[in-house]
Amino acid sequence: MEMVDSWCKGAEDGKIGSIRSILQAFRRACHYGEDSGDNSAPKFSVMSGSVLDKVMHYVLKNMDSILRQLLGAPSSGGKKEKISELMMTNSWKRNGNLMRVYLVNAFHMITEMTDDQMIAFTILRVRASAVFLAAFPSLLRKYVKTLLYTWARGRGAMPFISFLFLRDLCVQVGPDCLDTCLKGIYKAYLVNCKLSKSISGSKLQHIQFLGNCVKELYTVDPQSAYQHAFVFIRQLAVILRGALTERGPKTSKDKKQKERNKPTNKQLEKSYQKVYDWQFIFCLELWTGVVCGCSSEEDFRPLAYPLTQIIHGVACLVPSARYFPVRIRCVKMLNCIAEATGTFIPVSSLLLDMLEMKELRGRPDGGVGKAVNMFNVKQVDKKMVKTRAFQEACIYSVVDELAKHLAQWSYSVAFIEMSFLPLVQLRNFCKTIKADRFRKEMKDLIRQVEANVEFISAKRAGITFPPNDPAAEKEVRSSPLSEYVATLHQRAQNRIDSLDETSVIVGAESSTFSKRLSEAQKQQEEHDDSEEPIAFSKNLLAEKKKTKAAKEKSKKRARDDDDVPAEEDVVEDLVLSSDEEAEDENDGLGSDEDGSAPV
Repeated sequence: MEMVDSWCKGAEDGKIGSIRSILQAFRRACHYGEDSGDNSAPKFSVMSGSVLDKVMHYVLKNMDSILRQLLGAPSSGGKKEKISELMMTNSWKRNGNLMRVYLVNAFHMITEMTDDQMIAFTILRVRASAVFLAAFPSLLRKYVKTLLYTWARGRGAMPFISFLFLRDLCVQVGPDCLDTCLKGIYKAYLVNCKLSKSISGSKLQHIQFLGNCVKELYTVDPQSAYQHAFVFIRQLAVILRGALTERGPKTSKDKKQKERNKPTNKQLEKSYQKVYDWQFIFCLELWTGVVCGCSSEEDFRPLAYPLTQIIHGVACLVPSARYFPVRIRCVKMLNCIAEATGTFIPVSSLLLDMLEMKELRGRPDGGVGKAVNMFNVKQVDKKMVKTRAFQEACIYSVVDELAKHLAQWSYSVAFIEMSFLPLVQLRNFCKTIKADRFRKEMKDLIRQVEANVEFISAKRAGITFPPNDPAAEKEVRSSPLSEYVATLHQRAQNRIDSLDETSVIVGAESSTFSKRLSEAQKQQEEHDDSEEPIAFSKNLLAEKKKTKAAKEKSKKRARDDDDVPAEEDVVEDLVLSSDEEAEDENDGLGSDEDGSAPV
C-alpha cells in the first residue's frame, strides 16, 4: 500500500515513472484473476483487495486530469480538432500511449464486470476522457458498441450514464462518431420495442426514457440527423404501402380479377401485424417526438408531411373497433405535429368516424367489463369491445382529442367554418346515443364549441389584423375552448392515474428531458462522490472464483464425455426464426438501400 501511495503522490506531481507504474498496476487490476503468460511484473502478481480498490478508485477519479496536464490538453472537454493538433506535438508522441493504456483497460473493465453499480461508476469516470477516443478510431468503435448495449440493456443509473457518454462522443468527436451513434441508438431502441399485445407501465416508462434519449441525440446535429430520419421514416412508409397493397383494391369491375388478386387470410394477418405492431407504433411516436422537437429547424420541417401521411394511413388501415386504441394514439400524434408545426391536420374525421360505429352508438351487451387503458394495448378482443368500460374509454378519448384539435384553432378567424361539420355530427350523435352520461359529455363539448364560435364571431366583427397572423389572434385573450381543454386534460390524467398501470403519452416530458440532463448529471456525480467507495475487489474476486469453477466444471464435463459410450442420435425439431425477426436483429428496420425490411 505504501508503494501505491508513493506512485499516487508522484503521479500528482507529474512524474512519468509514477504515472506508468500506477497505470501498470491499473492494468493488472483490470485483468485480475485472468490467466496471463506475462511475467514481466511480478510485483503485481499478488494484489490484496485494499490495494486493488485503491488503484481502481485513484486511476478512475484522477487519471484524466493527470494525463491532460501531462499532454498539454484542455483541463476538461475539448473537440476533435484540438486532439488532432495535440497528436502532432512531441508530448503526445512521447506519452500519448499512456492515454490509450488507460482507455483500453477501462474498456476491459466495462465489458468484463457484471456488477451494474461498478460498470456505471467506471463509465461515469471514463466519460471525462471521451474526446481522446478520437485519436483511437478502432477503440472508439468498440466503446460506441458497448455503450449502446449498456444503454439499451442496463439497469439503474447505467442507461442514463451511458447515454451521457454517447452524447459527449457525438458532440466532441463529431461526424466520425455521430452517424454510427444515430444509426446504432435507433436500432437498439427497436430491439426494446419488441413487445406483446399489452405491456406493463414500467416497460412503457422505460421505452419512453429510451425514446427521449433518441430524440435528444437527434437534436445534436439536425442536418446529419435528417438523413437518417428520412431513411427510417421511408422504411415505415414502405411497410405501410405493403400492407395497403396486400389488402387489394376496394372496388373492381372485373370480379374474377378481384377474386384472383384477393389475398389469403394469412397474408392479410401478416400485413396487419407488421403495421399494428408495438415496434411500428413506437417508431411513429419516436419520429413524431423528433419532428416536434426539431420543428424550429428548417432541415426537419419537410419530414412532417410524409410522417403525417403515414400516421393517417395507419389510423385508417383497419376500420374496426378492436383497433380503436391504435387510432387514438395516431390522432394524438397528429395533434402533436399540428401543434408543433402550426399546420392544420384534419383529424376530426378520424374521431367522428369512430362515433358512427355501432359499438359506440348502441347499448353495450357485454356487461361492465374491466377498465381499459387505451395506451397500454394496441387492440382489444371481441368480448372487450362489447363492454361498457371500452365504450366509455373510447368516447372520453374522442372528446379529449377532438377538443384538443379544435382548441388549437380556437383563435383562428376560420374557426366558425372549420367547426361546422363536427358540430353537426356531434348533435346527431347526441340524438342517437342511449347512455345519458355520454349524451351529457357530448353536450358539454358542443356547448363549449358554440361558445367559441360566438367568441370568434364577436372578434371577427372588429378585426384589425390580417387573417394569416395567428400571433395577433392569440393576443386577444384565452378562448373558451382552450380553457375547457385544460380541464379535460386534467380529468383525463386523473382517469389514467386511477388505472392499475401507468400510460405513456406521446411527447410526455420530452420537452424537459434535455433541460434535466445537466441537472441529473450533477446529482449523479454528487451522489457518487458522497457515497462509500465501491469495493471493486469483491466483484473481481467473485469473478475469479466463477471463472475457476466454470473451468473446472468444463474439464469435468469433458472427462465425463470421454467416459460415456456412444449412444444413438436423438433427432429434435428445429425451430426456425421468422424472416422478420432475423432481419430485425441484424439491421433493425432493414438495409439503408431499399428500406423494405419489416419492423
